[in-house]
Amino acid sequence: MPEPTGRALGDFLRSRRERLTPEAVGLPPRRRRRAPGLRREDVAERAGIGIDWYVRLEQGRAVSPSPATIDALAGALCLDETEHAHLRTLAHRPALPAFTRERAPEGSLRLLHSLDRPAYLTGRRWDVLAANDAAEELFTGLDRLPPGDRNVLVYLLLTPMARDVFGAGWAAQARHTTAQFRAAYDVWAPDAAFIALADRLRRGCPEFGRWWTRHDVARGGAGGKVLHGRAFDYATFQTNEDPGLRLTVYTPFGESQ
Repeated sequence: MPEPTGRALGDFLRSRRERLTPEAVGLPPRRRRRAPGLRREDVAERAGIGIDWYVRLEQGRAVSPSPATIDALAGALCLDETEHAHLRTLAHRPALPAFTRERAPEGSLRLLHSLDRPAYLTGRRWDVLAANDAAEELFTGLDRLPPGDRNVLVYLLLTPMARDVFGAGWAAQARHTTAQFRAAYDVWAPDAAFIALADRLRRGCPEFGRWWTRHDVARGGAGGKVLHGRAFDYATFQTNEDPGLRLTVYTPFGESQ
């Protein structure tokens, strides 16, 4: 299972370094280089750490950065709040058991089916564990997927129905969802179930492959979406029965919650 630090941490650091330019952090411009972004030396100096030690971090070797070092790296790489939190998580990843697809708890199922608005329950790998009738009507074709394919990412990125549901907003929504999944993937990989899902998405959706290499991360929670040309508010809640499961509820924009 995942080490406290490793490849995910190194990949994330490198991706954030490569997106920065010297000018963006107040350094003098340099002659054109083949490698994009800042040099490793630049990051180490800005963070106040040794270059050899920083190189070991990027290479995924077994080093354990302190919270103060993580904070210094976040500042050196101009990370936002979500990226900073992700870096902390990767620096001290918990040991996790092998992933198995969850089952919807009875209490959450009763709540889900009592709602008169679209709602679904998802697991740690974004598998759709249950959806009420209103959600299956809103997300066209979700109910026709084989049980093993009922997954938010599979539906959104690999089915033509989802592109019809989201319309012109599909790309923005798909890219944001990819960034949310990336945050979960980095914590769980090298779990085989997460790797298999990412590989399938990469093979089946060219856009996913491009977004995945950027290593962007994002949080979920609440917001708005346009589905079938209608605006909806949505909110996501952890379940009491299992904090790793999430209940997402949609409300047409303008209606009271």
